[in-house]
Amino acid sequence: MAVRVQAEPFDLGEEMRRFASGRKDAGAIVSFTGLVRDLPQTPLREMVIEHYPGMTERAIGGMVETATARWSLIDALVIHRHGALAPGEAIMMVATAAPHRVDAFEAAEFLMDYLKSRAPFWKKEVTDSGADWVASKAEDEDALSRWD
Repeated sequence: MAVRVQAEPFDLGEEMRRFASGRKDAGAIVSFTGLVRDLPQTPLREMVIEHYPGMTERAIGGMVETATARWSLIDALVIHRHGALAPGEAIMMVATAAPHRVDAFEAAEFLMDYLKSRAPFWKKEVTDSGADWVASKAEDEDALSRWD
């Protein structure tokens, strides 16, 4: 199990190669990569992501432990970036390995829902018009509530 919070870009292919390399204990590996998307009305110059080092890793690590126990994961990887990111850049990645695909898919979805709504990150969208902090969305909260 690994949690990394970093400013540097990551190589999705290399991360997946390492995560899957030599694995004979899993029947399924699921991965998801989130990208910074442009805004529909006003072009996004950058998304600035802030966090509290140490606290963020511990919080995400706790959710990985919860997912591991709930879905009998063999392994999990969460990478989340911070700092200024441009549209199209990878912002995060989740990978899960489990004996069966349902566990791998559900655990990955659970972790993605958690990262979207509960992980201690603060996001600011910067456009030519200024900067605004991103508020939580009802649909993200609804997505997380299905895991109760």
